[in-house]
Amino acid sequence: MKDFKVIGLMSGSSLDGVDIAYVNFSHDNRKWFFQILETGNIPYTSSWKEKLSSAFDKDAAQLKELDIEYGKYLGNVTKKFIEKYELAPKLIASHGHTIFHRPEENYTLQIGNGNEIAKITGITTINDFRSEDIAKGGQGAPLVPIGDKYLFADFPICLNIGGIANVSYDIEKHRIAYDICMANQLLNYLANKLGYEYDNNGNFARQGHVDEILLSQLNENPYYTQEAPKSLGREFFEKNQRDIIDNSGLDIKDVMATATEHIAYQIASATSHLEKSKILITGGGAKNNYLIERIRTLSKHEIVIPDTMTIDYKEALIFAFLGVLKMEGKVNVLSSVTGASSDSSSGNICLP
Repeated sequence: MKDFKVIGLMSGSSLDGVDIAYVNFSHDNRKWFFQILETGNIPYTSSWKEKLSSAFDKDAAQLKELDIEYGKYLGNVTKKFIEKYELAPKLIASHGHTIFHRPEENYTLQIGNGNEIAKITGITTINDFRSEDIAKGGQGAPLVPIGDKYLFADFPICLNIGGIANVSYDIEKHRIAYDICMANQLLNYLANKLGYEYDNNGNFARQGHVDEILLSQLNENPYYTQEAPKSLGREFFEKNQRDIIDNSGLDIKDVMATATEHIAYQIASATSHLEKSKILITGGGAKNNYLIERIRTLSKHEIVIPDTMTIDYKEALIFAFLGVLKMEGKVNVLSSVTGASSDSSSGNICLP
């Protein structure tokens, strides 16, 4: 049985920081096994939050500069993590931070220069897991489903509620996955209006009342009736939701209650055609008690909330897994998920 000790790095669209997972993977020619050995979350400073959120409006030269700077940042935080726990990873797999995701225009951008990470840590680094799939006509997303398929096979449906909610399941042995709707990006935007980074446990949303007119406006976007493969980026929120919310004239807590209902409704709708089974929910949204209550009410499935480590670090774990698959020359991006012309063994290998 081969063992692989790998660090996975993940920065999500919620801008809550860098998640780091040090994982041991093993394989016995039939099944993959994993053990999360150490984890860490490095919250972004206000300066980094501003740099990453405003990068959406930067020009090409500024983005190139930020790519290098952010790569150095990731390299340094990873090096400190390795030294703190006296780790010996053979590989680093980094998602980077998404600035643009426009598969319909054939491009995507995740910054965090892999060569800088490799140079600072002295460890082979893989990044840019999406571009090859985009070049093959795919969505370049979601990437997590191959990890769902091989690492969390006990759960017929895997749902991640991060900045964006996405779902993954098998139909006739083919993995299907796609982005359902905006989630924490939307909810955090509203919490910011009250001076908070996020709505802890959904407490503010719970105090509000659902506005049926606003709910209908949020639900009627044609994206929700499109067939998969499909994916979302920050652009969807900017173009389709922000103005509707800002111009609603409602009390902010009522908007939060309505946005939460919208997310729960879309999640329940996206899984309503599947045979009743278990849904594993991970990502920050799994800690939003009110949102989970609404999903439980609207969905026919059994909702399973795992341990905190799995909730917080599943994506970092799976990007570590994508790195292992790349180094082994195995498929790590599924065309059945993305709509690409073929599967890929994707990622840019950067040597120290």
